[in-house]
Amino acid sequence: MQRRRMKNGRTEPNAKNGRKFLSRKYILIGVLGIFLVTSGILSAYVIHVYNHELPAIDRLYNIEPSLVTRIYARDGSVIQKYFAEQRNLVGYDRIPQHMVDALLSAEDKNFYNHWGISSRDVFRAVLKNILHGFGSQGASTITQQLSRMLFLNRDVSLGRKIKEALTAIKIERLYSKNEILEMYLNQYDFGNRSFGIFEAAKNYFNKDVEELTIEESALLAGLIQAPYGYSPIRYPEKALKRRNAILELMAENKKLTAEEADSLKQIPIELDLSNRPETYGQYFSEYVRQYLVDTYGDSTVYSGGLSVYTTLNPYIQKVAEDAIKEQTDLIQNRIDSTYTPDHPDFAEYSVKYYDEEGDSTAYRHRQIQAASIVLENATGDILAMVGGKDFGDTKFNRAVQSLLQPGSAFKPFVYTAAIDNGYSPCMQMWDTPVVYTIPGAKEWRPHNFDSKFDGKMSLREGFYRSRNLIAIKLLNMIQPQQAIFYARKMGITSHLSPDLSLAIGTSEVRLIDLAQAYSVFPNGGVKVRPRFIYKVVDRYGNILEENPVPEKEEVLSPETAYIMVDMMKSVMDEPQGTGHGARWRGFHREAGGKTGTSDNFADNWFSGYTPQITSTVWVGFDVKLSIGINQTGAKNALPVWTKIMIAAHENIPGDTPEAHFQAPDGIRYAHVCYDSGELATDKCVDVGREIFTRKTLPKTYCHIHPSSGVFTDQNKKDFNISTPDTTDDGIQNW
Repeated sequence: MQRRRMKNGRTEPNAKNGRKFLSRKYILIGVLGIFLVTSGILSAYVIHVYNHELPAIDRLYNIEPSLVTRIYARDGSVIQKYFAEQRNLVGYDRIPQHMVDALLSAEDKNFYNHWGISSRDVFRAVLKNILHGFGSQGASTITQQLSRMLFLNRDVSLGRKIKEALTAIKIERLYSKNEILEMYLNQYDFGNRSFGIFEAAKNYFNKDVEELTIEESALLAGLIQAPYGYSPIRYPEKALKRRNAILELMAENKKLTAEEADSLKQIPIELDLSNRPETYGQYFSEYVRQYLVDTYGDSTVYSGGLSVYTTLNPYIQKVAEDAIKEQTDLIQNRIDSTYTPDHPDFAEYSVKYYDEEGDSTAYRHRQIQAASIVLENATGDILAMVGGKDFGDTKFNRAVQSLLQPGSAFKPFVYTAAIDNGYSPCMQMWDTPVVYTIPGAKEWRPHNFDSKFDGKMSLREGFYRSRNLIAIKLLNMIQPQQAIFYARKMGITSHLSPDLSLAIGTSEVRLIDLAQAYSVFPNGGVKVRPRFIYKVVDRYGNILEENPVPEKEEVLSPETAYIMVDMMKSVMDEPQGTGHGARWRGFHREAGGKTGTSDNFADNWFSGYTPQITSTVWVGFDVKLSIGINQTGAKNALPVWTKIMIAAHENIPGDTPEAHFQAPDGIRYAHVCYDSGELATDKCVDVGREIFTRKTLPKTYCHIHPSSGVFTDQNKKDFNISTPDTTDDGIQNW
């Protein structure tokens, strides 16, 4: 084809220029095509390289922020929280619009216009990172920040930025913009142990999210850049400056007028840091926590958002803690004033402590401790648990972990074994000296608390007066293995030595075991396993565990249990009963119990019950150290028990009139002669009304005081105890 020429012979200029234009156009298209192909290949390569490091699609579909596990008391109040991050989720509809406006003005004003990343901001960030080094420019959208919080670490590498962007794009595909904002505000750490907007509103302003004002929302939005650096608690001036900057940004973004922003900037920061829950039941909560960790694992407990509904009664718990503190403070003051540096036993009652450099600086007295458990008899519910006088000082829970000598508080198991094997409370024994020869050891000469011997008395009197010699001789008659058998059946799990000292409580027991075992008596012979959790619910409302029915086992006949109740009531009601002090301290309900004081006055106990509730109290040191001469369970443990039980019986459902112990059908009563143990005649002198079963009820009248007349209350004479021979010649040798 020939070129078209003009008359002067030159080629037409339009055709030539057109060809040049087309050439450049093709080149540009080619370059652009190469760029796009290269970019596509590069993008595909990047996605291929990093895709396996991105969170799986199911993780993105099921985003689960770390949630708080809450321990609830019996009344529904929260007694403890366990968390890696304390967080409460709030729905988007509860978040004020001005909180959203403040957040987007501070962090991502184009949030509703991008698809997870901002191309312009990314380009600007890449340019600055190339010029100044990676980490100099963030350019993270709200969605990118969320992806980093949920799935990625906080390093400043290019690889992390790429993964962050790719994850953000995935999130945007799966969730709406409002859902992303909801997740972000629930996830972010606002400082001051405030994980999420709910906790931030509570911890900084002591209010619900819906109540946040505009300036408060601006303050919280300002914390996102640097929660510590802009903390209104640590740096109030910096926090104020940052808050006001956010208000200005809100005005720039047309969320406020300039006048509104200026007005709000004049308002000072007003914090309310009073959102501090009342602390109680810490030993109980720790007991629950240990069980949860053992059962469900650390991660579930600290991040899983469990709801744990427990048996704790807050009122009884607080009374128990206060009573223990009051009593231990009283004892500690006496110890501190008695064992001064010039006292010969000062070193024994003191411990050396050191300053931070490790230099010895002073001595301080050993601290008296105490513990208690309160059980609801019918259900086994633990209503209160105190493991020591100060959880902050030591978390060791003496109510469940310590092995302690019960002293005379073990005697009910000896008497139970005897009663269940045909012995009667009216059986006569002698409170006299005795020597036991033990092969390979010194002779054992047991004694009573007061070092006196009171002669002939019934098993009942020996019990309520806590005479050691009566219990030891009774154990010798039935044999230690028999008492151990009954103690085991009733709930004692620790090792018990099969020797006669068992009668006076030399073998150690756990307080919780003793409380459970004592509750067998008011339960009519039924052992109920202590219960401390009703149910455990996960974050979705699924019940992981439920304990609606108490675990029960009949371990004694109802008749044996009731006879023991009757004998243990004498401890409270008889003027010489070791538990009678509860009466003049104001506790007048029908109750049974037993004091306990271990050797050298080291452990003080009182354990007792009503038809509804059993409580056990221990007082002592963490080492085998005497509390002091004549410091007994009646003196130190009984006052605590009395205060707890008075509180425990306030507002008991169905307690009008007061509940009483109900005798089973097999119980019989009769007047007996304590000299013969037979039915009393009108000639008998030492007479009492006693309790029996059908099998143990005497069938014959007193052969010592024969008469044709039958004993009546009109014939009753004063109780007469004969004087025994307590000379060396009269000592029994066993």
